[in-house]
Amino acid sequence: MNPQAKLIFSMSLLLGTTITISSNHWIMAWTGLEINTLAILPLISKSHHPRAVEASTKYFLVQATASTLLLFSSMMNAWYTGQWDITQLTHPLSCMLLTTAISMKLGLVPFHFWFPEVLQGSSLMTSLLLATVMKFPPTILLFLTSPSLNPALLCAMAIASAALGGWMGLNQTQIRKIMAFSSISHLGWMTIILIYNPKLTLMTFYLYSLTTAAIFFTLDATNTLKLSTMMAAWSKIPTLTATLMLALLSLAGLPPLTGFLPKWLIIQELTKQELTATATIIALLSLLGLFFYLRLAYCATITLPPNPANHMKQWHTNKSINMLTSTLIMLSIMLLPMSPTILTIP
Repeated sequence: MNPQAKLIFSMSLLLGTTITISSNHWIMAWTGLEINTLAILPLISKSHHPRAVEASTKYFLVQATASTLLLFSSMMNAWYTGQWDITQLTHPLSCMLLTTAISMKLGLVPFHFWFPEVLQGSSLMTSLLLATVMKFPPTILLFLTSPSLNPALLCAMAIASAALGGWMGLNQTQIRKIMAFSSISHLGWMTIILIYNPKLTLMTFYLYSLTTAAIFFTLDATNTLKLSTMMAAWSKIPTLTATLMLALLSLAGLPPLTGFLPKWLIIQELTKQELTATATIIALLSLLGLFFYLRLAYCATITLPPNPANHMKQWHTNKSINMLTSTLIMLSIMLLPMSPTILTIP
């Protein structure tokens, strides 16, 4: 892609995200979301592969439908209450429509079908944008409207997302699809705590984005797209592949890694709210995800493929490790001792 065009699309992404997260009027928030959608479409379809074109078409249709629902929800709320302020969403039907629209944008169950297919049709770096940056504005809108949303509906969608994200990821061999179902599962954790502690939702999203960025940068450095190629990735950058195992276990939420912090705090908060059964269910559902994270970690550290490889062996080359990648991996692994500092941030 032309560097000037890539710069324009990247700046548009930044502009759309900034407009949405800083606005308190529904029309401005909708405008920012539309700028984001139009900016990411060329990045998805830049390879001109039929799979990429299909992914960009699916993404456009889903995002356009969700934006229409969001605009209709805000107009209905303004019709009944006279308020265009994002925090003044009080009409019950508007709240229901907004929850549906944001769930479609994020890929929450039962509106998740598009997300794995779109990630599979995109490049690794575009997949990273779709899994993190593109989910930030809708998450902020959920954060701002959280007092008005239906707790029972959000809880049901969150548990379904955690269950389906773990279950569907078990039989996948394509790493981008595994990361897509991992994202759906983590969205369940963020949604379930949204009503009771919205700041904890944001902290979970930040730490998830950090760990996911570290994993995607590592996969991009080793050019790994499938489990079979991940088994031979150790020969390219051995140290980076070894630390990838720890980043994957951090994403699974194993102590004493960074990913354990949000899950620990969410279970603690749910228990404080006397939702012990809900906390138990979502903790047990995370074991499904743990299985395929462990499988990925095993494939990342294996030195010889268990079966004869059908592709040419990759010989070790002295590739330099990107400073950003190594920094992200260290943060995704070693932030847990700093949790008292993180928790005191207002």
